[in-house]
Amino acid sequence: MSTGKYKPQYPRIAQLKTAENLRDHLAKEGIILDFDEELKTGKNSPFTKAHTTRAGNKIGNAFCILPMEGWDGTTDGKPTELTRRRWKNFAISGAKLLWGCEAVAVQPDGRANPNQLMINDKNLRDFEALYQMVEREHQNAFGNSEDLLTGLQLTHSGRFCKPESKTKMAPKILYSHPVLNKKFGLVEDYPLMTDGEISELIDSYVAAAVRAQKTGYKFVDIKHCHGYLGHEFLSAYEREGRYGKSIENRTRFIREIVSGIRTEAPGLEIGVRMSIFDWVPFKQGEDGKGIPAAESPYSFAFGGNESGIGENLNESFEFLKELEKLDIELLCTTAGSPYYNPHIQRPALFPPSDGYMPPEDPLHGVARQIEAVAKVKKAFPNFYTVGSAYSYLQEWLPSVAQNVLESGKADSIGLGRMVLSYPELPADVLAGEPMKRGKICRTFSDCTTAPRNGMISGCFPLDPFYKKMEIHETLKTIKAS
Repeated sequence: MSTGKYKPQYPRIAQLKTAENLRDHLAKEGIILDFDEELKTGKNSPFTKAHTTRAGNKIGNAFCILPMEGWDGTTDGKPTELTRRRWKNFAISGAKLLWGCEAVAVQPDGRANPNQLMINDKNLRDFEALYQMVEREHQNAFGNSEDLLTGLQLTHSGRFCKPESKTKMAPKILYSHPVLNKKFGLVEDYPLMTDGEISELIDSYVAAAVRAQKTGYKFVDIKHCHGYLGHEFLSAYEREGRYGKSIENRTRFIREIVSGIRTEAPGLEIGVRMSIFDWVPFKQGEDGKGIPAAESPYSFAFGGNESGIGENLNESFEFLKELEKLDIELLCTTAGSPYYNPHIQRPALFPPSDGYMPPEDPLHGVARQIEAVAKVKKAFPNFYTVGSAYSYLQEWLPSVAQNVLESGKADSIGLGRMVLSYPELPADVLAGEPMKRGKICRTFSDCTTAPRNGMISGCFPLDPFYKKMEIHETLKTIKAS
């Protein structure tokens, strides 16, 4: 859909200038979202709280940079100057946990786009140089990097693979999904990955983890979110064989990867980013707003109930119990998928070009994730838990995030698209500086619309570096059309 002439249906956050304004709006919408009116500074600030993992890795504060998909590597999976610029911004953001920086493919056919980073023997020096640059830039900015924890997110894009073309999908799927197969043009009998192919993929994950350790990264994330392959295992209720139906089988993938990493890369810490709940896929309704693309009962939402528009965390908790048995401590939370229900995954006022207008005030989406993560943290206090979905809060991000940390609803505040426009936000908050209004992400979704249309991702509206690019004019034309 076009976003060029889109008029938001809900108040902009920037209009909620006072605590009274925000409180009244939340009450009107029936949204439970606690926040602190006054921000604490210095050592009294919960943002300064450090943590040492059971593996001995130090995390110097409670800010985390979330991994995002990159569209600007070389076709053989190496970083470019655009990649290095983005990683440098992460390094000097002030956050002490860099959760993988961006998704890195473990197999060529598992890439989400032809320019996604890929770790292999030919690219080892490039990944080592990236890691060393992050360490060096962080040390130059803050005096030392001993309490900076940087990992690498390992991924296979599964149903959303586009390894050879930015527009042509080449899916690898575990089961025939009644809604997503139709949505993305797959026939009902589209071939499924075999158990043998899955076994080979597990070996690729382990090999990638070994390479990550060799090049300096202190942990790897085994991605289980956003509809990609790891996440699809969790909803493979109808798959036959060793990787489907029972929760034991659907968690076999992560167990076998972790077992291989423990053997081949001892000492390397392992984290998991997971969609702790999911909903039914959405589509654009007659009025442009998102509506469910399938009627209830809907049975493919891991962490969701059969209505398709609600949560049931029972199985999510079963998965987390498996992670506890595997002695995994680092947990990064998110929800749903940007491909089929983005309003619950990354709440936004302005939809991407292939999306739909939000069917609810996006603050509902923020509050929903915070509540779900709080339940996870209460039930599993031994995880170091990173929360997501904060960017939509904009000016109110520090106030809500402080309350989350103080009340023990999460251990770390994860920032994604916000740091594309405002990379130094963590440093400003930690220093007690007011937020720079001109840099605050307004969720225009250009960072999604651009790659959806075959371009690189970046903050075109607010980052002068991207704003002056020629493709910005192309992007504006697409949005206006």
